[in-house]
Amino acid sequence: MTWLITGGAGYIGAHVARAMTGAGERVVALDDVSSGIPERLPPDVPLVRGSSLDGELLRRVLAEHAVTGVVHLAARKQVGESVAQPLRYYRENVGGLVTLLDAVAAAGIRRFVFSSSAAVYGDPPAAETISEDTPCAPVSPYGETKLAGEWLVRATGRAHGIATTCLRYFNVAGAAAPELADTGVFNVVPMVFDRLTRGEAPRVFGTDHPTPDGTCVRDYVHVQDLAAAHLAAARRTAAPGTDLTVNIGRGEGVSVRELLTVIGEVTGDTRAPLVEPRRAGDAPRAVADVRLAARELGFTAGLGVREMVASAWAGWCLRHPEAGPARPL
Repeated sequence: MTWLITGGAGYIGAHVARAMTGAGERVVALDDVSSGIPERLPPDVPLVRGSSLDGELLRRVLAEHAVTGVVHLAARKQVGESVAQPLRYYRENVGGLVTLLDAVAAAGIRRFVFSSSAAVYGDPPAAETISEDTPCAPVSPYGETKLAGEWLVRATGRAHGIATTCLRYFNVAGAAAPELADTGVFNVVPMVFDRLTRGEAPRVFGTDHPTPDGTCVRDYVHVQDLAAAHLAAARRTAAPGTDLTVNIGRGEGVSVRELLTVIGEVTGDTRAPLVEPRRAGDAPRAVADVRLAARELGFTAGLGVREMVASAWAGWCLRHPEAGPARPL
């Protein structure tokens, strides 16, 4: 088999490529390198530069590399940006997926893994964990495009006999190696690193949530574990008739205060956070029910929050030497 990974030079995509090639799978990556870094990819993985909106390119890549399965990660993924640019998000995330699925169906490919998001749940009702049966009610155009993407994937799978799996990620952090770390400053861990590096206190949005310490509780999953989940999904999706939708997380909640404590221990910077008002749309608690992933994929996350923060800090220090030397992991 040969797997096409769209967005393969991105933060998550490169980890998936390494996990799959390390397990003996053949991989080709497609990336427009708008945010991807080609050097992240293993040297034996060919990189095709281009967009999933380019149907002619997709048909050529699928044929020339004899692709038999697709892992689709390429997408825009910033919630705030999606609110300001909804047309761009629908055009690239949904339009790109339509173009890709059209090429996949025409090529007779029968395996498709889709990168979805816990953003499809929106602000779910208060509960200990969020299961795959929790009603989906996204609160941003980004979340809407991911939910629409799931609908497209499942419908195309049913119509064309394609085995499909949709993976709903929770909060991703960490790095398998410093050079693979996230270079964006959009998620909570690099956002805190950025403020500390600039000599500013980290921010906490709301300390009066209905949680044990008053701050929001989230489920964080190491990107290395997430890559292993993709490998498991790719192999499970080889079974004809597969139609899975699975949460990917650790099934454990970590509050913002708890996360800041770990970041302080790892970085040595323990300054008190700046408390600001709650942000609209912030759910007090969002933790995955991960039993289905264990049962259907045989996947259980093995790395904890300290490993995520320490590995992310090593990657941050590699690109921001002014932050100081990274401590041993």
